[in-house]
Amino acid sequence: MSEVVYTCSVCGKESKVEKGQPIPLCCKKEMDPLPFCTTAPNPEMARSSDEDLPCDVGTAAKKNR
Repeated sequence: MSEVVYTCSVCGKESKVEKGQPIPLCCKKEMDPLPFCTTAPNPEMARSSDEDLPCDVGTAAKKNR
């Protein structure tokens, strides 16, 4: 089964959880999933202000709420 990576908006801690498991808690709040990638890393982006932070490539199916 695939994993979902969550990050804490307060302290920045990351946690990997099996898909379908409850959202983990950190700093007394639910953690947020990684944001979607908006650019692919490439040499041209090195000249811009793109920080190339971790993100979710969006290839996995998202569950409906």
